[in-house]
Amino acid sequence: MQTLAKDPNPCRVIGVLDDGAESLTPTALAHIRNADVIISWADSLTLFAPLFKPGAQVHDAGGKLSEVPEWVRSARALDLRCVVLATGDPLCFGVGSYLAARLCVQAVDVLPNVSTIQLACARLGLSWADMKLASIHTRDTGEWERGAPPSHGMYALAQLVRRHARLAVLTSPENTPGRIARMLQREGLAEDFRMAVAERLASAQERVLGELSVNEVATAEFAHPNVVLLWRQTPLPEPVLTSQADSAFTQRQPDKGLITKQEVRAVSLARLQLRASSVVWDIGAGSGSVGLEAARLCSSGHVFAIEKNAGDFAIAQSNHAAFGVSNYSLFNAKAPELLDGWPDPDAVFVGGSGGELEELIQLILRRLKPGGHLVMNFVTLENLATATATLQALEDSGIQWDVLQLQAARSKPILHMHRMAAENPVWIVTAKKEC
Repeated sequence: MQTLAKDPNPCRVIGVLDDGAESLTPTALAHIRNADVIISWADSLTLFAPLFKPGAQVHDAGGKLSEVPEWVRSARALDLRCVVLATGDPLCFGVGSYLAARLCVQAVDVLPNVSTIQLACARLGLSWADMKLASIHTRDTGEWERGAPPSHGMYALAQLVRRHARLAVLTSPENTPGRIARMLQREGLAEDFRMAVAERLASAQERVLGELSVNEVATAEFAHPNVVLLWRQTPLPEPVLTSQADSAFTQRQPDKGLITKQEVRAVSLARLQLRASSVVWDIGAGSGSVGLEAARLCSSGHVFAIEKNAGDFAIAQSNHAAFGVSNYSLFNAKAPELLDGWPDPDAVFVGGSGGELEELIQLILRRLKPGGHLVMNFVTLENLATATATLQALEDSGIQWDVLQLQAARSKPILHMHRMAAENPVWIVTAKKEC
């Protein structure tokens, strides 16, 4: 068992609150008063300025987070005493973990304070032990829209509200309580949650508002900084993950169609070899059934779906709204349009090719990650022949493939008895990219 060696002059990362020196220990206060270099953000620098010794170097980290590690290194190289002032607990979505990842462990000494999440819960008498903690203190990417990609600043929170009944959220000046509430509205969750907002905790301007409706918060303004608490007032759903009945999806009328039937869907999803984090492409989405079920299976991944027919695109949008997933992006275009802007996939499902099957297969296999799977469904001999010929020509490129014919029969009533009615046969072509 090895004990970590102590650095004689570590950077002190000190948790502070808006009550200034009042909540700090004598040790923390002594480090601030004796510091040669002080790094923080404008509000804290102003609040604690009377404690700084004359001649101390002061760095405002606002908009310059990436420069903070180098400021710390420079101070330590000159044997200067350095402190970083961070809100609350610096290791709870704070600069403490950022610095620890970029400097050696011994170079950082964290003196935590009470986190603002703890304070918010204390003000409302709520236990935070079983809350999911989240931060949306990210760059501003605008209001949340249904189907937004993982690059959106609200994306992680949109996934968390689907999976957790109680959440505590650290906001930013742009990603406000109102923006959270409008995200819940657009995801159809406005009636499922109640909210509380705790503003300017530990300051003279502190205000805590509890038992707010989502619709109230959506149009209100709140002082920053603030913490948002969310809790469900309806049970957390436990949906079927895959192979739902065809009737669970809206389909083209008057004749239902353009849906991958339940039995074929189950086998196709199995052959995609999905993981929780998989990035999936669904090309020729139709009603969206395969992509939407893939989104449920890939809870920490994302599905990008494309459908060229405007009517079917609208149907897939309707199914998306009803399906309760936020990790699914649907586009109305004809592949290979838009694919250049999508991240490389772990798995690809092709339900329709728009007549450019050979080129599409070649493009997909170039972009598919090593170990990834391409699964295609065909009902015509011509498309099957094109697909197999294209794959055979690519065998020397590390592509392994096979064909499965699947034909199911479903029971149907006839008088007081039942008969078996055959579904159309489907060829399921699977290709794996080895390297």
